[in-house]
Amino acid sequence: MADTCGQVLLGSGLTVLSHPLMYIKVLIQVGHEPLPPTLGRNLFGRQAQHLPGLFSYAKHIVKIDGKVGLFKGLVPRLCASTIGTFVHSKVMLHVFPSVLTLQCWSFLQTTKEMIARSCATVITHPFHVITLRCMVQFIGRETKYRYGFRLLCYKNTFFQKYIDIFLGLIPRLLGDVLSLWICNMLAHLINTYTIDDSMNHKGEIKNCSQAATGFLASMLTYPFVLVSNLMAINNCGLAGGLPPYASIYPSWVDCWRHLSREGNMGRGNSLFFRKLPAGKMYAIEQKRFF
Repeated sequence: MADTCGQVLLGSGLTVLSHPLMYIKVLIQVGHEPLPPTLGRNLFGRQAQHLPGLFSYAKHIVKIDGKVGLFKGLVPRLCASTIGTFVHSKVMLHVFPSVLTLQCWSFLQTTKEMIARSCATVITHPFHVITLRCMVQFIGRETKYRYGFRLLCYKNTFFQKYIDIFLGLIPRLLGDVLSLWICNMLAHLINTYTIDDSMNHKGEIKNCSQAATGFLASMLTYPFVLVSNLMAINNCGLAGGLPPYASIYPSWVDCWRHLSREGNMGRGNSLFFRKLPAGKMYAIEQKRFF
């Protein structure tokens, strides 16, 4: 229990510190570009148009909403982090307990981790949806989710409300599972076949390989994160999720196909050195590219 509480406190601190980055990333993911491109130079010294990066975007938000504005959606995100940590630790404790006494076991350990993460993701997804919608309100200046816990759905039937709070869950789960398996299997192969027991600093090398494979896995599965976030705010009654600002997608597969056709599968993946999308025109009034 003490270990879990320590993880909650550490996770909450990291969540608070990283929240402005996530906020700006989400706004970029949905295509909101409040600042026009500027003329600069690329790595080869040639003139090129660049989009505002993290710090320019943050200054723009502070100018409108103050420094507190960088923390919209923080409360539901902290709730998701706290609940997710407790669920994850409980599932890890009760699923495949014999794995802890085995040694073989990269496959079983990864399976156990997958089940724990998936349970935590499913249970906390409604808080994730609220977090995203709190952030996207910046686009249309709405206050529907001002306190973070207003009723998620504006529709009528219970079934529609149930579906609404889990929008974007499937691509999020798929991305989490794929990322976990890619990361752990690659790290296992590297640690097993390239790292010798006689090597110095063996532990540090394994940690580095785990971090490197984790970064690679997150890059490969980023489209699932993007699609999940877009589906969470799709047709939710906020300007950022409705035409003419955004398309309405019947399913996450349609969203994936549309982004793929437009060449936007990596939108929001970088917060620095952002290039002007090829073949796109900047619409000043709508503050996005078409």
